[in-house]
Amino acid sequence: MFGLDALGGHVRGLRREKVTDSPHFNGLRFRNPVPTPTGRPSFDLVKDFVTERRRIPERVHPIVRADPNIMQGGKGEDLRVTWLGHSSMVIEVDGVLVLTDPVLSGRCSPLPWAGPKRFHPAPILARDLPEIDVVLISHDHYDHLDLETVLALRKRLVKWVCPLGVGAHLEAWGVPEDRIVELDWWEHVEVRGIEITATPARHFQGRGVGASLATFWASWAIRGPKHSVWFSGDTGSWDEGFEEIGERFGGFDLSLIEIGAWHPAWGSIHLGPTNAARVHQQVRAKTMMPVHWGTFSLALHAWDEPISELLRIAERDDLQILSPMMGETVHRESGVADYWRDRS
Repeated sequence: MFGLDALGGHVRGLRREKVTDSPHFNGLRFRNPVPTPTGRPSFDLVKDFVTERRRIPERVHPIVRADPNIMQGGKGEDLRVTWLGHSSMVIEVDGVLVLTDPVLSGRCSPLPWAGPKRFHPAPILARDLPEIDVVLISHDHYDHLDLETVLALRKRLVKWVCPLGVGAHLEAWGVPEDRIVELDWWEHVEVRGIEITATPARHFQGRGVGASLATFWASWAIRGPKHSVWFSGDTGSWDEGFEEIGERFGGFDLSLIEIGAWHPAWGSIHLGPTNAARVHQQVRAKTMMPVHWGTFSLALHAWDEPISELLRIAERDDLQILSPMMGETVHRESGVADYWRDRS
């Protein structure tokens, strides 16, 4: 299992041609258009590492057991979302169900017995998910692309949409090639009447020793006849890039933006609450749902610091926030659940 996951797959055929033709590929790996350091040890980082923080909650989260019958398309509002933890969500856009960055196993790691462990059980098992139309992947890091979850879903008649090169992992793990769509930034695919467009993000690739370096990353615009959603994936700040997204699409009903697993030294690859709030405004979204927090300990901050800080910013700047309990199926005006308070 470890060998299969670490080796992933190697880009070949038509997908190889798309990778090598991309203006963002330098012959070995993909690059951001702006300099993007991935974070080096610093005095502040070392200081934070030795500082006592509540990185893991002392008590298990209360969660809602996700109901696949409720999650099915057409059962409620035309724009709904079910948060499954971290960046995994089932989003309904005008009756079409999109599953993002599926990680439903107990750890985000190449090893089933080691690595970051979930604070809580997944709200639903992969095999119990309702009929999904699209699996959407932002990049190939372990906390966004999980081998165990892919293996549980690979036989479903579902379209897998991902950035250039990432499809090699999926194909190596048994997803049929004809169900995989790889996109460069600003390319799009239509699935059951909704348009899914790969949009810029500022991040990097990495799957382990022996894995291909030729994998890209992206944020995603999802647009239906009536509603629209933007999913940040993982990204650092990039004013020009995100303002262009807002200008091209004219805004979104809902933004799904990462706020956790960050540090000031990682500002070029992760947002944190302050930058996430700014990006939400740059892409011109009406409601913001924070994700990428409250599931794994992947950074040095207190586990609940990202959401606490974001809500402070939202109150100050009058931002509309959607933050449900995990497993709860909600629409964009459902408000904020405070289940995470006093869980230290």
